[in-house]
Amino acid sequence: QVQLVESGGGLVQPGDTLRLSCAASGSIGSITAMGWYRQAPGKQRELVAVITSGGSLNYADSVKGRFAISEDGAKNTVYLQMNRLKPEDTAVYYCYADVTFRTIPYWGQGTQVTVSS
Repeated sequence: QVQLVESGGGLVQPGDTLRLSCAASGSIGSITAMGWYRQAPGKQRELVAVITSGGSLNYADSVKGRFAISEDGAKNTVYLQMNRLKPEDTAVYYCYADVTFRTIPYWGQGTQVTVSS
């Protein structure tokens, strides 16, 4: 089992910065990748950013150059630094973790990010 706890969402203005955190616990050694999806009202969930256990990074085109994913291995935590936020970034952001022992990822509870003036 893997447990994921997210924090850091909120209401900000366009151009502002937020940092999301996702703390993992449980079978940490089985995690092969962690990242963030988001889901806006009426839209499908979309991948935002992912970091693999080997250190590879991948981003959605819509956030490249603005968002950065990183990890702190000592804290078993993954971060999503979100800069120059836009109203279209408004969504519920979900942390996820891929693991070796099952095909379905683990999910966090989600954290709301609202970008509005």
